[in-house]
Amino acid sequence: MDCRVCVAGGDLWVKVGARVGGVGQMGGFSHESEHDLALMVSDFLENGSGGGDSWCSSDSDSGVSDLAHLAEKIVFYKNPVSQYESDLLSVVHSLTLSMNEKDLNMNKAGPCNASCIRFVLVKLLRRSGYDAAVCTTRWQGAGKVPGGDHEYIDVVNYTSGSSERLIVDIDFRSHFEIARAVESYDRILNSLPVIYVGSLPRLKHFLQIMVEAAKSSLKLNSMPLPPWRSLAYLQAKWQSPCQRMLHPEEQQQLGSRDMLMSHKQCIGHLKRLQSVLQSEIETDRFLRPVNGDNIRKIKSERRRHSLLRTI
Repeated sequence: MDCRVCVAGGDLWVKVGARVGGVGQMGGFSHESEHDLALMVSDFLENGSGGGDSWCSSDSDSGVSDLAHLAEKIVFYKNPVSQYESDLLSVVHSLTLSMNEKDLNMNKAGPCNASCIRFVLVKLLRRSGYDAAVCTTRWQGAGKVPGGDHEYIDVVNYTSGSSERLIVDIDFRSHFEIARAVESYDRILNSLPVIYVGSLPRLKHFLQIMVEAAKSSLKLNSMPLPPWRSLAYLQAKWQSPCQRMLHPEEQQQLGSRDMLMSHKQCIGHLKRLQSVLQSEIETDRFLRPVNGDNIRKIKSERRRHSLLRTI
């Protein structure tokens, strides 16, 4: 849902809450409460409608410095830390790009906000030998943190008598979109993985970095951090108890006209996801020879930190 506010006396349109909870650049991939949108708009009107200068996003010297430092951290944590994560990432990318309209139609029985894409991906992952499932989390609001719900994929890796749970989120960037972001923040946002594949501890690092980046960006525009962009809210999406499912829940059948419209939306979701993912893959392929030494240094540094934590 796109909610826009027009600046009086000009032709500037400012996006407010284009991404609240889970509705973002991929076209609404989440199930989260629309109540968040009303809260964000209300907060924006109360706190973000000051003088004319405040409508323009700009970077101060200190803000640029803070955001540049956070951008370096994104690079540090972006690469998989294990061979299993790296292999799973490649498989997820390949399977996502291989999906087509027929896959979605066969897996669709009602409005899903991209659940069909997740369930198709889970089916393909399980055919490839992975213990994958769609996970739905729901949590109650507490204090200033609103309640909500979220849907993602998890893959359980069983090895040496233990298991590790990996997260696969096909709409990762959209969780961090904010109103009136400065250019430096947008660059950080676009440096995030299109699809997150990795462990929960590594995910937490991204959450912490992006919350600090959001605070820096919003501070430059004299805006507060919305509750649905707080660290507690973001952590609740993936850390709350989840229900694992292999197949969509039974839903009331839609009429033919509604079904057609829903199919078009899902197809649009998939095409946008594939386009952005393909661009990311090509960009990474172009940069890999230049940054190969840096990546090796990053992995070596991570191993060193891991050893220090175990001492």
